[in-house]
Amino acid sequence: MRLKTSLLKEPKHRELVSCVGWTSADELYSCSDDHQILKWNLLSNDTSVVVKLQDEIYPIDLHWFPKTVSGKKQAAAEIFALTSSDGKLHLVSKSGRIEKSVEAHRGAVLAGRWNYDGTALITAGEDGQLKIWSKSGMLRSTLAQQGMPVYSVAWAPDSGRVLYTSGRQLVVKPLQPNSKVLQWKAHDGVILKVDWSAVNDLILSGGEDCKYKVWDSYGRLLFSSAPHDYPITSVAWAPDGELFAMGSFHTLRLCDKTGWSYSLEKPSTGSLLSLCWSADGTQLAGACGNGHVLFAHIVEQRWEWKNFEITLTKRRTMQVRNVLNDAVDVLEFRDRVIKASLAHGHLVVTTSLQCYVYSAKNWNTPLIFDLKEGTVSLIVQAERHFLLVDGAEVYVYSYEGRLISSPKSPGMRMDILNSQSISLSNDTIAIRDTTDERVVFLFEAQTGKAIGDGKPLIHKIEVVLIALDQCGSSNDRRIALIDKNRDLYLTSVRKLGRAHSIYKIGSMVDTMAWNDSANILCGIQDNRFTVWYYPSVVFVDKDLLPKTIFTKDSSEFSRPPQMVSYVGSQVTVRRVDGSLVCTAVSPYPTLLHEYTSSARWEDALRICRFAKDQTLWSCLAGLAMANRELSTAEVAYAAIGEIDKVQYINFIKDLPSKDSCLAHILLFSGHVQEAEATLLQANLIYHAIQIHINLYNWDRALELAVKYKTHVDTVLAHRHKFLQDFGKQETNKRFLQYSEGVEVDWEKIQAKIEMEFAKERERAANSSVRSSVSVRR
Repeated sequence: MRLKTSLLKEPKHRELVSCVGWTSADELYSCSDDHQILKWNLLSNDTSVVVKLQDEIYPIDLHWFPKTVSGKKQAAAEIFALTSSDGKLHLVSKSGRIEKSVEAHRGAVLAGRWNYDGTALITAGEDGQLKIWSKSGMLRSTLAQQGMPVYSVAWAPDSGRVLYTSGRQLVVKPLQPNSKVLQWKAHDGVILKVDWSAVNDLILSGGEDCKYKVWDSYGRLLFSSAPHDYPITSVAWAPDGELFAMGSFHTLRLCDKTGWSYSLEKPSTGSLLSLCWSADGTQLAGACGNGHVLFAHIVEQRWEWKNFEITLTKRRTMQVRNVLNDAVDVLEFRDRVIKASLAHGHLVVTTSLQCYVYSAKNWNTPLIFDLKEGTVSLIVQAERHFLLVDGAEVYVYSYEGRLISSPKSPGMRMDILNSQSISLSNDTIAIRDTTDERVVFLFEAQTGKAIGDGKPLIHKIEVVLIALDQCGSSNDRRIALIDKNRDLYLTSVRKLGRAHSIYKIGSMVDTMAWNDSANILCGIQDNRFTVWYYPSVVFVDKDLLPKTIFTKDSSEFSRPPQMVSYVGSQVTVRRVDGSLVCTAVSPYPTLLHEYTSSARWEDALRICRFAKDQTLWSCLAGLAMANRELSTAEVAYAAIGEIDKVQYINFIKDLPSKDSCLAHILLFSGHVQEAEATLLQANLIYHAIQIHINLYNWDRALELAVKYKTHVDTVLAHRHKFLQDFGKQETNKRFLQYSEGVEVDWEKIQAKIEMEFAKERERAANSSVRSSVSVRR
């Protein structure tokens, strides 16, 4: 990926250009020390003078009023804030008319920025003051005052904090009075420019020490560049938070959000004093010290999937290469490409007006449909459909171009969703809340309605990354999430009447990805490459989880790496320097998942015997129990030496009725309440009481016996024996109360139990006779 730059032969401005700002994807305004504001039309290549400012106004910074506010189109008049060297803040209309001018600072006003919802404007001055203004230009408050100029300022994604420069220091100050201020030394020279991404919450800074740096919102350094030849005069995040641009003297660099460089351009621009991305993130404009306005657009972007490699060669052209036979196809588009995604055998491309869907089997005839909004910021694909995010809404489309659903959640900012905060499977959409990062909303993909009772999943701390598994039925859908503590959790999407259980399956996890064809999870955990061959085993038998994990050294990936994809048996990881590294995972677990999902249990046993791998046997044991395939589970548990569980499985197999068998399988997985409910529903009261006796849940056992007026003496007898074995006296008031009125006779109890089993066997026999008769009919 690189930037293709273009400059006119002769500059349109006579003096240095101080600031630029896009009004639309094809229209730009530029301000210069020659007192002119020019409008550039990229479609017609025309440049016109909007207004000639007064001679005392030397513009310094320009920022357009935000187009979208909280995901909705803003219908307000199109105005921009212009700061100047005479200490004034000007609100200027699109036609160039100065709507209002206010005395803002003593000395030059060095920066001015609207917040994300357009309710406030902040200015920073040479006098060291930061002031907040209303939308109409009324002074609200002076946020900070210091003894040195504030060269740059940026709003936090929530518009509740402000980042500004203070010499060599960066300061994050909340708007709330008496809140804690975060301040740290960031550079060895004066900091000239900062930017704060609304999407990834990362901070970017550049200074006179000739370095650019990436920070998290807590002030922790994530990346520091090598020193350049000249001071860094401009930095700017791309709208989707995946890229940023950095400008210096005769230098323009395109970088990944983690800091490493995609490309370095050396245009003849003088110092790049300001950089601004277009709203769709495909174009970049720069204000140049020699009077030029620099234009650049992204080319040579690449997408890979299995044997296909796709490259964006020009703004409207893609090249598809099949590496198996070197066949090349060229895809032409009417408008410039904004976003693209390649996965699950389909290429989805969005331009400024349309969406193109290509099948990997046929690159000649795409399916084309018009878009409601031009600026698509994210594409997420699943096997059966894909999801588009624009500034206002989320849309789910089938690969035939049919709109399936559009899930809505009031108050959520769709413009800052990214691939870490949204996930899609064949039946489910998961979206992390943009206001409270502990909350994950779950929607039905087919209807867009909230799943179940409509309550979201709420984690105890902020969630960093979410991912839905891709295979299996909707009832077995799982969501994996990594929180701020770097702990990895797994939970069911659909509760099915049971308590919402969430299991921790890993700690110190940096990144993760689900396999595209089996529910296998891989990640980088504590400097080890880890594969959870069957993570859902925690819902079946928690003891098996450590036995179904494969780990190996991950030093080749460097730290912290990022999972790009897990397709088939190949995992692609991006290292911290930007290079891609591929590693292979054993194909046997994927085959095992495939065989068990299609009930080919003999084949599953055969592959385990062939591989002679304990991890594989452990996976098969869990998969067999999840599918209630007891004979296979018995063999698998025997192979890993779990003799106690083999005996319990044999006990389950000997049970006379299906209901008691199902209840004990649930009990095996630790679902006591579901087991009890199953038995009570089948009117097997004694069994329900007995499981609580076996688990020493004495109070519940007595409660059931009293409620159903049966086997009270059985519970009392077992309780008495238990206390006798441990040499203790009865202290429970309820048991003392019932002991007085109930006689315990072991022979009678034994006879009653035998009678219960005889009844159950008789009922099971009758039901099997009835089913065989109905089959004959």
